Amino acid sequence: MRKRVVVIGGGTGLSVILRGLKTFPIDITAIVTVADDGGSSGILRKELNIPPPGDVRNVLVALAEVEPLVEELFQHRFSSGSGLSGHSLGNLLLAAMTSITGDFQQGIAEISRVLNVRGRVLPAANESVELHAEMTDGTVVSGESKIPLARKRIARTFLTPPHVKASSEALSALSRADLIVLGPGSLYTSVLPNLLVPGISETVRASAAKKVYICNVMTQPGETDQYTASEHVQALVDHCGDGLISHVLVNDENLSPTVLARYEAEEATPVIHDDEALKMLGMSILCDRFVLERENKIRHDAMRVSEALLRLLNASNQV
Repeated sequence: MRKRVVVIGGGTGLSVILRGLKTFPIDITAIVTVADDGGSSGILRKELNIPPPGDVRNVLVALAEVEPLVEELFQHRFSSGSGLSGHSLGNLLLAAMTSITGDFQQGIAEISRVLNVRGRVLPAANESVELHAEMTDGTVVSGESKIPLARKRIARTFLTPPHVKASSEALSALSRADLIVLGPGSLYTSVLPNLLVPGISETVRASAAKKVYICNVMTQPGETDQYTASEHVQALVDHCGDGLISHVLVNDENLSPTVLARYEAEEATPVIHDDEALKMLGMSILCDRFVLERENKIRHDAMRVSEALLRLLNASNQV
């Protein structure tokens, strides 16, 4: 029987890793955030009262096995037209399928068949949630897209409604997983919104799976300014308790001066993997060159990361 891997997150980082993982003979489930409130997703969420489809769309495309033109069509974003401008066709199709089936998760399942998706894509919850951040100065910022814009240090994040119900399929996948992967992605606005859904982090902690956090390569302005790798992990522990993860995957290779200069202009710097502090938190560390530099942008190397995850998955059960 194939090993079961569950990946939790949102945004482009999750999609990158899934493109690598789907090339291996494993059973993949992606659990995706429903906290997005910006752009096309935010508009559809507000006007149609459905969970935001954007992160789900990107994950579906990453796991799809279709002709490149079909993928391009699904990702096509309209640049003109009253009411259409800014919307992607994939978002509109997910909204339409949700309307037809009467259920967001069922709509995802139907679109998955159309796209011949390799694995399962599940929302963390089958309804929208709103993400809030309480800053260290006591102020509260509401809305996933607005939190980084406040440019304040985050003390904690929380969801409303507070008693949103987690997807039962997501909880089942987590309880049966052999490997659970958190990230990569924005710590407070992509990874944590999933874990804050009641039942998700508790099920992760209770699972017998190996649990890995893929740490971001760069800090994120307005969200993780000057954070080290251990501070990323500490934020997860502060929100979800001990036992959430056992391993941390970090990039261990210097970046080119050109790329560093580009990110420094955006006030982003490399995340330092402070090994001793990570070990004090009980973490085992996976180090390698896990990044690619393309067009002065940094992305995780999907194949190298996937290979490291598969080695861990197939290794002995020692942490």
